[in-house]
Amino acid sequence: MMPGTIIETKGGKLRGQTDGSVCSWKGIPYATAARFTPPERSAPWQGVRDATAFGRIPPQPSDPFLPGFDQLPYPQGEDCLSLNVWAPERDGPPRPVMVWIHGGAYVSGSGAVPWYDGTAFARDGDLVVVTLNYRLGALGFLRLWEIFGPKFSQSANLGILDQIAALRWVQENIAAFGGDPSRVTIFGESAGAGSVGVLLAAPAARGLFAQAIMQSGSGALLLQDEKKATETARRILKAAGVAEGDEQALRSVDTSQLVDATATFGPLPGLGPVVDGDVLPKHPLQALLEGSAAGVPLLTGVNRDEFRLFTLADPGWFSASEAEFALRIRLVAGDLPHDLIRYYLEQSPGASLYERLVPLLTHALFGRAMLVSAQAQVAHKAPVWVYRFDFPTPVLGGQLGACHALEIPFVFDTLDQPMADRFTGDSPERQAIADAMHWAWIGFARGLDPDHHRMPHWPQYGASHDVMAFGVRTHVETDPWAPEQAAWSKA
Repeated sequence: MMPGTIIETKGGKLRGQTDGSVCSWKGIPYATAARFTPPERSAPWQGVRDATAFGRIPPQPSDPFLPGFDQLPYPQGEDCLSLNVWAPERDGPPRPVMVWIHGGAYVSGSGAVPWYDGTAFARDGDLVVVTLNYRLGALGFLRLWEIFGPKFSQSANLGILDQIAALRWVQENIAAFGGDPSRVTIFGESAGAGSVGVLLAAPAARGLFAQAIMQSGSGALLLQDEKKATETARRILKAAGVAEGDEQALRSVDTSQLVDATATFGPLPGLGPVVDGDVLPKHPLQALLEGSAAGVPLLTGVNRDEFRLFTLADPGWFSASEAEFALRIRLVAGDLPHDLIRYYLEQSPGASLYERLVPLLTHALFGRAMLVSAQAQVAHKAPVWVYRFDFPTPVLGGQLGACHALEIPFVFDTLDQPMADRFTGDSPERQAIADAMHWAWIGFARGLDPDHHRMPHWPQYGASHDVMAFGVRTHVETDPWAPEQAAWSKA
């Protein structure tokens, strides 16, 4: 185990800090990269490097869905490839490791967000916890091959290559922090869960982790095809004032111009991993179905009202007519059969259009691909557990329900962190739900069933399709999405 808070990695010595039970090291460089190039191993340093403060966070616009959530007191910069580690101070045998990949639609977020503080996991679960930064937006996911040539063949998946570089760093260095590199669980939410889904399919990531958790996302989330990704790149470069073929301008344009140009196209500008035949040879769901992650244990699930978060900034969702709602559905989920929309309209006939049709978008974007991922892993002999998060936040008059991202401070048991109560409320039921989820994630990370005495028995997701519903009354449901799945199959 490490001697106090000074430990030695392959890059050099680090000085962290301790609260008396958990040590932390922040802002550790795991790779370096020139603009639009794959990451490379960081150069070693001399002496003892201070690791008591987070490093630069990836350049990004403000998060439109959670205003203020991402306004952290850390400078932004392209030299952002760093990670953070929490570990129990006490001595002990090598510990399981949890590596968190943050969400943010591949355009925002960082490993420094207070909700992702690893202290509770390290303290309660005797675990080593890692959070990381990876390149976002145009700097991490801009498809440039067709515009600037084959030297940019991997530019659309640089953010994924950063994550793989971080996982390689974990394999090489985590033992110095008391971690066991053979017992790594990767976990993430939203685009972080999408990243986990991509890593389950990416050949270069094989052997770098043993287990996976996907919260509100899958490898299909925000996935781009090459043609669409190239069109998006052309739009962003034009907005940033970079002419096609002008490589000097591409490399010298100010970072803020790329960020601002990306933000021009809204909160979901069309950036994300690309099936490029190289980093990602095929669609991640297809890869899972073919056994790319055979035998890898999986814990996955969704929040009951995922899509409500994305309607918050647009009052038009609440007043739209049926025809207007159909147009909005088409813009978000593509052309869907009228019979499928009719199925949702016939549910809860006394409810508003919003209450009846937003569940369609939750299932279209999150539920269906989550279930495909779970079933693929079951078919390839992996233990799988599936959940649904049901706790409706009382903030904003309850209009968010159990929305996207709400489960994060419950999982990390960080309900006391800044801004958590502005999202979750402060009802007394919160801590019991956090105890149930936090300890279930600990059990899974330790290579065990996610069962514990604070919740009912959680059966594996097998032939009976049992699902744990986390809420004020945490309980097991059998095949709760069967009616929706049948409606989608029929349509």
